[in-house]
Amino acid sequence: MPPETLTAERILETTEDVLRRYGPAKATVVDVARALGVSHGSVYRHFRTKAALREAVTQRWLDQSHAELSAIALDAGRPAPDRLRAWLAALFAAKRRKAGGDPELFATYMVLAAEQSVVIERHVDDLVGQLTRIVRDGAGTGEFEAGDPEVVARAVFDAAGRFHDPAYAAEWSAPGIDAAFTAVCDLIVRGLAS
Repeated sequence: MPPETLTAERILETTEDVLRRYGPAKATVVDVARALGVSHGSVYRHFRTKAALREAVTQRWLDQSHAELSAIALDAGRPAPDRLRAWLAALFAAKRRKAGGDPELFATYMVLAAEQSVVIERHVDDLVGQLTRIVRDGAGTGEFEAGDPEVVARAVFDAAGRFHDPAYAAEWSAPGIDAAFTAVCDLIVRGLAS
């Protein structure tokens, strides 16, 4: 059987496994290459530096929740308050899955995210852009009474921070967290209502 083609996606998947096994401090490009059965030069042909590889794997991890969130944000056939609640709930659920489903990898990504501030800024900008779409649509239909949609969207994102900022991950499985999330969503939606 011919060897499997080395692709960027295959390298990123393997890098996740290596990071899970060794952690960000000890994982090397050589470890990734060894796990793939190739030379480290083959990995460097796809990712010019270790930093570029770490940035790409962080970006891939962050992007995994964007499709669902984007679909909610673009669903103009649904009332804006419902979309806003669904979007916030989907973001919270995605973050909880990542933190609870693979705690070792989540901890690794916390380290990588701290190193990749530009990637994180882009990620947050994408999320706030999706919220801006919902707020703008709600203002356009009269469901929301809002000023500048971008400013309002950033405020909504910040107000719900306890439910998506990884700094609060330890609280995401605490008793009463779902009730707290619902209370914050209710407050945000009521505050935006016309």
